Amino acid sequence: MTTSLFAPAPLTAPAARARRRLLLIAYSFPPVGGAGVQRPVKWVKYLHRAGWDVTVLTPANPSVPVRDESLIAEIPAETTLLRPRTWEPDYRVKQGLAGERPEARRRPSLTAFVRNRVKAAAKLCLQPDPQILWVPNAVRSASRHLARTPHDAIVCTAPPYSSFLIGEQLKRRFGLPLVLDYRDEWDLSSRYLEHAPRDGFSRFVQERMQRRVLAAADAVVATTQASTDQLSGRLRDLGRATPAHCIYNGFDAEDFSGATHAPPRDAGVFRLVYTGTLWNLTSIHPLVAAVESLGELHSAAVARLEIVCIGRKTPEQAACLDRLRHTGCRLSSRDYCNHDEVLSWMHSADALCLLLSDVPGAERVVPAKLFEYLAARRELLAIVPDGETAGLVERFFPWGRFAPTNILGIRNWLAERLEEGGPKPAAVTQHMIDEFSREQQTGLSLKILDDLVAAGPRGGV
Repeated sequence: MTTSLFAPAPLTAPAARARRRLLLIAYSFPPVGGAGVQRPVKWVKYLHRAGWDVTVLTPANPSVPVRDESLIAEIPAETTLLRPRTWEPDYRVKQGLAGERPEARRRPSLTAFVRNRVKAAAKLCLQPDPQILWVPNAVRSASRHLARTPHDAIVCTAPPYSSFLIGEQLKRRFGLPLVLDYRDEWDLSSRYLEHAPRDGFSRFVQERMQRRVLAAADAVVATTQASTDQLSGRLRDLGRATPAHCIYNGFDAEDFSGATHAPPRDAGVFRLVYTGTLWNLTSIHPLVAAVESLGELHSAAVARLEIVCIGRKTPEQAACLDRLRHTGCRLSSRDYCNHDEVLSWMHSADALCLLLSDVPGAERVVPAKLFEYLAARRELLAIVPDGETAGLVERFFPWGRFAPTNILGIRNWLAERLEEGGPKPAAVTQHMIDEFSREQQTGLSLKILDDLVAAGPRGGV
């Protein structure tokens, strides 16, 4: 059953009710950085205001590429943090094992052969993801805590999807209502994530894992309506009437309420900013091709264009981005910045760029950054295929959405902005985007949790 919750509960703690307690399983949590951290951080922040105390289960030594110490300030002091260690190697070691050295491709050798066989064996064993090495310690730590301190519900947010396995085991032991939060679809992540195993055995094992955790869930949440419908179909196939809800990622209005120091810029330059990872699901190629085409026709116009890309880039995307250096436009490519810095770059932009590749399943994806882009109230250049993201963008910027194959349309959009000397006014008001605020979105989560607790205790499954 798919439900839409249009009237979230106000985020104030009921005066006559004792505070409730939630166990939130979040592999990525401050001081870890990245887009996936925002959702659990904002839940902890706003659920606490609404009368829920949160215990966060997260690894002490997560194997992740980026950190953002600034996010720690958003965690309420009353939050309990359980930090069992994971047995994963350091992220750089893990990436070294997962990647392929260029010289290995050029000169096949026995060493390269053995190395590749070891990598393949590791991928087969570490299902559904390398974070499975955290599961035993996580279950042990959470079980000890739950035995001492009563809780009312469990929420797991993924990826990594091994977090769902932790929640499923704890549900069976303690009988607490279990909510699975799909920040991304499991199937799409398996298809597009770097180094994800794509062999038949892995698909078989992960399909069985996903069926098992869905069968244990009392509610399922996804970040797009299309993904929610997809999960509803899976639940029906399992013979389950488990409710599935769409809760978009949203933006935190408090992040945009203070004065923001904008990075300096030159007069007469049109600044286009992209924030986030560049990889095969968010390819920069259409934008690069459009700039190259414009440069061939109007090199003087391209000289007034500045493109800023902030975030991690796969080697293929970095190479594509580097082509812009030969067009005459100004390119600023930065690795990960903390969240406050990212917001500063958004505010400094004339326009913000949203990317989504035209690949199977992309119609069910809505990049989390879209909602912060809207809150920044800058014009949007959205290079996205037909689907849910396109529908949302066209509510606000119908003239700024182009299919990734429409290089001519993207080129003309750039040419118009450069000739006019600036963006079109962004006709986005606070009232228009209130439904996407983190406070409103957490209100939806609050209703789900309150309904599950009101339904009464559950035995293990």
